[in-house]
This record gives sequence, structure tokens and C-alpha cells, in this order.
Amino acid sequence: MTTLGGVGAVTTPQLVDVVDTISGVRSYSSGGSRTLSSCYVERWGLRIEHPTPEDPFSDSEVTWLMPELGLRLTTYRPRSRHARSSPSVLSAVRVERDHRHWQTTDLLLGLAVPGGTTARIVRSEDFAAAVAGRVLRPGDADQALRTVHRTLEELSNVNHNLTSWLTWQGIYDSWPPL
Repeated sequence: MTTLGGVGAVTTPQLVDVVDTISGVRSYSSGGSRTLSSCYVERWGLRIEHPTPEDPFSDSEVTWLMPELGLRLTTYRPRSRHARSSPSVLSAVRVERDHRHWQTTDLLLGLAVPGGTTARIVRSEDFAAAVAGRVLRPGDADQALRTVHRTLEELSNVNHNLTSWLTWQGIYDSWPPL
């Protein structure tokens, strides 16, 4: 346990997942894995989706890995078409890939982009605990801060409109995907 200014925070190992684009399986550092319902390598990165049967509110998770931007974009499809959708989350990540595997290391800092309102920084407590506990390397911490702040500034330039931001990045695919 690490203490930050009197507040206790549990530090955990870095979260790493690997997507095997040939077998269509996403494996997590926790030991679990998911069979993907879709997996497409795009010119801008990787697009995946998998069911979330254990989640009472969401039917599936949609994730886009954008290695050149150092970001993972995630949203959850609600089970009910009448449910309020959750915000999309842009997370700072380090992506290493070869012809078959995409390994993503979560840098524990991100932005929630609810749509129609200002994006906000999320997971700052996890990030601070990981830095204090030396779970996150200084280079990764610096990359996370630079990535999140750059992305927040870019989003503010397009009125926090995620679709406009993606278009500005040269990604013309629809978000969230239909």
C-alpha cells in the first residue's frame, strides 16, 4: 500500500493485454481472455469488439487501438436500446505490434468524452498511485501526461466533438460504430 498525502492507494501491476489478430483472442495480464466478435487491422490501427456477458448494463465492448496517437478508444454498447450510453474513453497506452500480435500497456490516465459536453481527465488517482509506487516507469508516466494533455487540447479545438477530432486525425470511420 502506498500513501499519497494521507490517502491510501493500492498499487497494482501494469495492465497489459495482447490481441492475437489471427486467432481473434484478447488476453489480459490477469490471466483471462476474450474471444473477439470482430477484429480488423485498419490503416490507423486496430478495431476490435467482444461481448461482455458478465456486465449487467453493457452487451459488448468496442475498442480502437491507435498506436501512432498512443491512445485506446473504448465504448460499451448498452444491453437496452433505451439505456443511456456511457462516455467514450480515450486512454493513454503504449502499443507494440508485429504481424500477428498487438500488445497494449495501459498507462493509467485517460479522458472521458461524454459527447455534448467537455471531456474530463479520468483515472488520475490510479495514475498517481502507480507513479508513487514505481509501477509506472518515468518515461511511461511522461508519455501518459503528454498524450492526455495533447488530446484534451485537440478535443477542445473541436468543441469536444469526438467525431470531429477523429476526422481531424485522418480517421473517417464512424464512432461509435453502428
